[in-house]
Amino acid sequence: MSNPKPFKILGIQQIAIGGPSKDKLKSLWVDMLGLTVKSTFVSERENVDEDICALGSGPTAVEVDLMQPLDPDRKPAVHTTPLNHVGLWVDDLPQAVAWMSANGVRFAPGGIRKGAAGHDICFIHPKGNDEFPLGGEGVLIELVQAPPEVVAALG
Repeated sequence: MSNPKPFKILGIQQIAIGGPSKDKLKSLWVDMLGLTVKSTFVSERENVDEDICALGSGPTAVEVDLMQPLDPDRKPAVHTTPLNHVGLWVDDLPQAVAWMSANGVRFAPGGIRKGAAGHDICFIHPKGNDEFPLGGEGVLIELVQAPPEVVAALG
């Protein structure tokens, strides 16, 4: 590996759970477990209709995204893997992506972009390939640029 890491993973930012319908997911996560729906996000490109819920508060709060596909026959299929992805706060997303790419980590298409909650995000691909042999070993991992208050609290 080249150089020490120029970034720090600060903690879990989110978990994303998919199903054919958000209604059943909300019955458990909102009605039974008491999470609060903070916002919703709909994206044709990502084939997703999601409710963004809050677990906890402040910089240690974890986002729980409850997702259903807009079209169950299209990709990405946000409902076919119940635990869709895990999101990690990172203190310097561009540095993290550059360093990890240089050290063989495969990223999913799309690059760094705005995510559902408004933070810059990108995804580590679930599988490595010949050019970039390191992937999530079956897990999609979202890297999320932490806002200043999270960096200050967790950094």
